[in-house]
Amino acid sequence: MDAIVLGGGLMGTASAFFLARRGVRVTLIERRRIGAGATVASFGNIRRSGRHLAQLPLAARSLAIWNEAQTLLGRDVEFRATGHLRLIFDTDGLDDMRRYARAARGNDLTLEELGPDDLRRRFPGLGPDAIAASFSPRDGSANPRLVAPAFADAAARAGACIVDEAPVLDMRQSEADFEVKTAKGVHRAATLLNCAGAWGREVAARFGEEVPLGTWGPQMAVTEPVPHRIAPVVGVWSRAHGAYLRQVERGNVVFGGAVPRVPVAPDPGFAHADPFSLPTQVASVLKLVPALGEVAVIRQWSGCEGYVADNLPVMGASGTTPGLFHAFGFCGHGFQLGPGVGDAMAELIATGGCATPLADFSITRFAA
Repeated sequence: MDAIVLGGGLMGTASAFFLARRGVRVTLIERRRIGAGATVASFGNIRRSGRHLAQLPLAARSLAIWNEAQTLLGRDVEFRATGHLRLIFDTDGLDDMRRYARAARGNDLTLEELGPDDLRRRFPGLGPDAIAASFSPRDGSANPRLVAPAFADAAARAGACIVDEAPVLDMRQSEADFEVKTAKGVHRAATLLNCAGAWGREVAARFGEEVPLGTWGPQMAVTEPVPHRIAPVVGVWSRAHGAYLRQVERGNVVFGGAVPRVPVAPDPGFAHADPFSLPTQVASVLKLVPALGEVAVIRQWSGCEGYVADNLPVMGASGTTPGLFHAFGFCGHGFQLGPGVGDAMAELIATGGCATPLADFSITRFAA
């Protein structure tokens, strides 16, 4: 069996890696540099709490791989299971957390509920006005700048061919295979896996499958390095835009959320950070960690992410074209899922089935 993977972000590189491990001859095609799209703009959150319940089996599969990532990939991608703390500031948030915690128990996710005294004792300085919090101790974060290149290098060592800086000029299906014409040559394979992220809609449309997907950019920023005091990833249970942050081992605090995403044109696909939103964002971050009030913000950035109308990804076999598969549209929360997506898609392509349920993500849900 041979396969072409379109897209060199985390989903595509992880898929190429796990396909190659299964003995599939893989060519990965990326129009720019490996990992330079939505992956590198990501916050790096390894979070399960608050996910749509249908995603939790896939998230569990992915978490198991994150725990083995250094061994699998032969390098440290800075995955740290520091835990994920979600602060609660109102009764609506508390009700939402408790309702979600009950529903998630059957999916290998147990959330610890922390009252205000427990929160102050275990996480001093975080959310001083919070009335409660949830804590997921097995979650954490990883470095978005390292992970896609690490998967691509590991895939290459397993036999995959990695072709980057190769814009796709044309693609078609013949009776025998798929043909993808790029700026670096023509590639053919019996199987085509669409991991093109925000551009996945265009690939699907070429084969008669329309997906209601929009492109938006998150608003991200990072501070100067300060002494390391914040161990977990920190977020909020909120029905509005909640802020989130984490402190990397070098001391910088990465943060995002709290303000609307910016619209992005898919061509050329570069989003610009909005400096006018920064004061609102910082105010929300200071509600989580007031001690950051005197710390300098040194950089802002954004990216181009694909958001499906129902806020669920597109994963699985094509509904129109045998041999075509999709894994795109992860709606800004795909980083945790990435390794599991690659493993699941490799299993589906190589064996015709998948142990992890994917039916809720099928592209055929839009066929009507």
